[in-house]
Amino acid sequence: MILIIDFGSQYNQLIARRVREHRVFCQIEPPTINMAAIRKLNPDGIILSGGPSSIYDKKSPRIHKAIFDLGIPVLGICYGFHYMADTLGGTVKRSKKREYGFADMRIRSHDHLFADIDDETTCWMSHGDTIKKLPRGFKITASTPSTRIAAAAHIKKKIFGVQFHPEVAHTPQGKKIIKRFLFDICKCKRLWTMKNFAIQAEERIRETVGDNRVILGLSGGVDSSVTALLIHRAIGNHLTCIFVDNGLLRLNEKEKIEKTMKRHLAINIRFVSAKRRFLSALAGVTDPEKKRKIIGKVFMDVFEGEAKKIKKAAFLAQGTLYPDIIESRSAFGGPTSVIKSHHNVGGLPKKMKLKLVEPLQYLFKDEVRKLGKTLGLSDELVWRQPFPGPGLAIRIIGEITSRRLAILRQADDLLLQEIKAAGFYKKLWQSFAVLLPIKSVGVMGDKRTYENILAIRAVTSTDAMTADWAKLPHKFLASVSNRIINEVNGVNRVVYDISSKPPSTIEWE
Repeated sequence: MILIIDFGSQYNQLIARRVREHRVFCQIEPPTINMAAIRKLNPDGIILSGGPSSIYDKKSPRIHKAIFDLGIPVLGICYGFHYMADTLGGTVKRSKKREYGFADMRIRSHDHLFADIDDETTCWMSHGDTIKKLPRGFKITASTPSTRIAAAAHIKKKIFGVQFHPEVAHTPQGKKIIKRFLFDICKCKRLWTMKNFAIQAEERIRETVGDNRVILGLSGGVDSSVTALLIHRAIGNHLTCIFVDNGLLRLNEKEKIEKTMKRHLAINIRFVSAKRRFLSALAGVTDPEKKRKIIGKVFMDVFEGEAKKIKKAAFLAQGTLYPDIIESRSAFGGPTSVIKSHHNVGGLPKKMKLKLVEPLQYLFKDEVRKLGKTLGLSDELVWRQPFPGPGLAIRIIGEITSRRLAILRQADDLLLQEIKAAGFYKKLWQSFAVLLPIKSVGVMGDKRTYENILAIRAVTSTDAMTADWAKLPHKFLASVSNRIINEVNGVNRVVYDISSKPPSTIEWE
């Protein structure tokens, strides 16, 4: 496996994806990780990510310098390269000429990292600092017109640094460079497959749970469905899935779950109606973070109530994914700044009595889909678009009421009907409706109306870490808008969200 140290780079998840594309497992950890934990992980190599800090800042993130004495290869990228140089005795200073975007790079040494890279190639730079003096034992291996030390290496110690970003698509030969590091330098093997992951995950689940029972909150999405099947394979009837109807679900959600999961997969599922409990707790609340915390609290109250009915229930299973954990991190614990707390990460109460089991917590969404196919889930479940844990509560901007839920539920269902009929569903990462907290004047049947505005959100993505708004045909959008306004009582205006992530998020709250 490869250990990736998160120094706060916007690209650190992309580094992980590039490693896993080569069927090598990797794990992202903050620079605060201690040496004992690193030795326990026993990585074949370490990658130090880039980051927004300058190495000479007082609060710049650092990891223990003993990583360079472990005898395993290390690759520093951008800030990671600066940290490496500074720690080992080199000098890093602010550049006279900053370098952002494409740069022409000349390879000065084809040893190891650049063994099969062209003499002249293009790379992607993003830095305002530069290495002025290399530590003893290092040699320059690549340069650009503005950066003399664009890459360097200590061949004997297998320590490498690059100023550019090999993980991004804008560095055309970046994948080759990462491949060289993984296989020629770290001697990794292509063992990261969903079949192997499933076998190991089932073993860990059995070892963790023992003779106890596990409760799983089943939502019907691909994450919780894959989690349910994986745990069911590991411990059988010791798993009890609980489907909580919180009143914040899509149209006919309960019926769909009953059909696809209970009847076809023979998994033990209990259905709990808690609509009034959730809506009562959310009454008058408009702040999105408060909504998430309230939903998490009520969710756990319901679960702990059900747990008391199940003998030896000691664990709560969740379909938490890697992006959930990364986006919920803050400060230098790791340095990636917090975007929003996730229902299954930041929304749980501190005094939770059940222990957590999260077998998917190191997987990205596309890997979960592959795992689902490996486990035998139907395409209907595997390709289901993501649906947030807090449900429609965070797609209604402002106060949650039964009336507003009914409007959004119907509009969202009509939208998905049209998306599927047009053949766009599998091409989109997510597509959904958002009910706005403002009304607008309209004319319907020669009468003045003053009703709700509905926003349509549709994005393309591979892992939800970044996303682009979908360029859906105008004719299609016009048809959807016309149908929603005509069929949903209470909506007289439809708008389309053309914001990408970043700077926006996929969900509105």
